[in-house]
Amino acid sequence: MISGKARLAGVLGWPASHSRSPLLHGHWLRRHGIDGTYIPLQVQPQDFAAAVRALVTLGFQGANVTIPHKEAAFSLCDEVDASARRAGAVNTLVFRDGRIFGSNTDGFGFLESVREQAPGWQAAAGPAVLLGAGGAARAIAAALLDAGCPRLTIVNRSAERAEALAAELGGPVFVSDTPPLADAALLVNSTSLGMAGQPPLEIDLSALPAHAVVVDAVYVPLETPLLAAARARGLVGVDGLGMLLHQARPGFEAWFGVAPAVDADLRDTVAADIPRR
Repeated sequence: MISGKARLAGVLGWPASHSRSPLLHGHWLRRHGIDGTYIPLQVQPQDFAAAVRALVTLGFQGANVTIPHKEAAFSLCDEVDASARRAGAVNTLVFRDGRIFGSNTDGFGFLESVREQAPGWQAAAGPAVLLGAGGAARAIAAALLDAGCPRLTIVNRSAERAEALAAELGGPVFVSDTPPLADAALLVNSTSLGMAGQPPLEIDLSALPAHAVVVDAVYVPLETPLLAAARARGLVGVDGLGMLLHQARPGFEAWFGVAPAVDADLRDTVAADIPRR
């Protein structure tokens, strides 16, 4: 039950019906007994700016932003933080006194997820290889570099897009046609390959060192072919669900005033709604 004083938030996407964010935020709202709700908001790109301004007028606390609106959200904000500027996109909006504030919590969610599922891992431990150069890749790359990654290699179908991302990021970032796995401490798939309904990611993991960590940002299914191959080699695999759960924490705290925890209960609740394989 919610009252007339309920705090309101949601997720803006096109489509938004597939989002698990209402499920996970709803779990936290119930756990903490908060008078509030979080709803999916399906908004076409041409209506995005008007929709966000309407949410401000309607008294929403803020919203998450998912595909294809993250770059449009960046342009719409009155103010963005360092995480959003670094990523060039916004996934979390906070409304205060009629103003729109934007941040990008994807990088935070990525790092927290890897630390949780690969205890002892540190970005500074060795070189990283990142597959993809899209929005998720940008946030992940920035987070890795800011956390001390000594060398990051981007591998993408479009070398031009990878070169552009490397130039924007600066620092020890390189572009390659093939993933240099022999000395990689971390391999990250930020593409949609391996996602349900998409072609599998074709990659041979045999060259990876035994200490390497393999991360797949895909979380539908939970156990992608990439993660299955990594575990078969005895490597530590990190699924994409953790990133989804952890990236939601800062927004929930800003909107509802409680710092939520990612625990087994939350993970089981959301995982139950996702195909295992």
